Amino acid sequence: MSTETASNVALLAPVPKEHLDDGRETVLAKGKVAFGSRAWETFRKLDELRKGTPVDVYIYESDGGGHIDYLTSWRGRYIGHVDSDLGAHPAGMTFRPPSTEKYPTDNAGYWAVFWELDSLEPVNPGERIHVSQFTPYGKKKAYGHAFSPEGPLLIEHP
Repeated sequence: MSTETASNVALLAPVPKEHLDDGRETVLAKGKVAFGSRAWETFRKLDELRKGTPVDVYIYESDGGGHIDYLTSWRGRYIGHVDSDLGAHPAGMTFRPPSTEKYPTDNAGYWAVFWELDSLEPVNPGERIHVSQFTPYGKKKAYGHAFSPEGPLLIEHP
């Protein structure tokens, strides 16, 4: 497996902490993990831009008891997305974090696509980046302090 990633584009995405912990185990056991999204347009655009090259992903925890600090506390490597099959991953639960099983709609009818990572790991506290420091893809200026992201976003590779 190559460790090369696209140099011009990256992904900034929210994922609940419980799915990150389980997702890491899924990557280690199955070789990849799949997270659901309704932002199918974002992933189609990302796949167009990356031209088959994996992409670095900066992940902030989106669910931690109501408080979000917007620091990227996980990193992964995006390898593509698949369309859902009536809201479920085409391979069923094979690449889904086990923690998603306790949410009935999480694997049936809710997601448009599943984005897949072949690596997922926590980031050391000193290496975490606040989401406001990222620059939207195709722009020159960072999001800035007041920015509160919603959903996955294409960003300039830092």
